[in-house]
Amino acid sequence: MSFLPYAIAAWICLVGLYGIVTSRNLIHLAVCLTVTQSSTYLLLLSIGYVRGGGPPIFAGVALGTTAVDPVVQALTLTDIVVSVTVIALILALALDVHHTSGTIDPDEMGELSG
Repeated sequence: MSFLPYAIAAWICLVGLYGIVTSRNLIHLAVCLTVTQSSTYLLLLSIGYVRGGGPPIFAGVALGTTAVDPVVQALTLTDIVVSVTVIALILALALDVHHTSGTIDPDEMGELSG
């Protein structure tokens, strides 16, 4: 068992979190959130990986054949869809904030009223 994918996923997550904390731009914040979410893809796929395992297609395959976990692959695809939806919402809100306040820098924005 290799711990390299887990270490890389943790490193990607930390890089994304550092970008989120130091971001001075709402678009940059959305991109850093995407980087952080992409670390979960690697984590999920490394959890479901089986050395020497084939694809999880069981039609015409002999019993006892090693295959990777299809549930983890389905969770990864669901994670990607949720990630794209969240980023689209964040970018739409950033566009709305830009139209309302004239800036996308969180520090330069004044108080927004409803």
